Amino acid sequence: MLRDQDLALLNRPLYAFLTVAARGERWPSPRPVWFEVTDDGDLQMFTVAGAPKLDRLRENPRASVVVSAPAGEPEHWVAVEGTVTLHDDSDGAGGELAARLAGRYWTFDEPRHQPQVDEWRDGNVVRIVLHPDVVNRYAA
Repeated sequence: MLRDQDLALLNRPLYAFLTVAARGERWPSPRPVWFEVTDDGDLQMFTVAGAPKLDRLRENPRASVVVSAPAGEPEHWVAVEGTVTLHDDSDGAGGELAARLAGRYWTFDEPRHQPQVDEWRDGNVVRIVLHPDVVNRYAA
């Protein structure tokens, strides 16, 4: 479902904007998240246990993600919609993902990040896996 050109964009350390179903009178409100593409073509990200988006995803396990090239580059974006599965950190995969993504998005020249990574590794994170049903894209 994801094309080579999509993967070229998605494999860069760019933010994905995750949108989940709104609750009540609220509008959907995208949140920037770190992510990676799995070997199966899914997108996975993590959040801390107890994050409000988890309750909404449990009620309606669908989400969308948009990733865009930064300003100054030719317009290029990928939007993915699909079902979501949630995985607690009982097997340590969420903490491993968090640590791996920290290495992708942060430089560890500054030791100030290490306590946060250690906290994620110790658990209390939930891995969110988005299984694409629809992919839209544009590249200039």
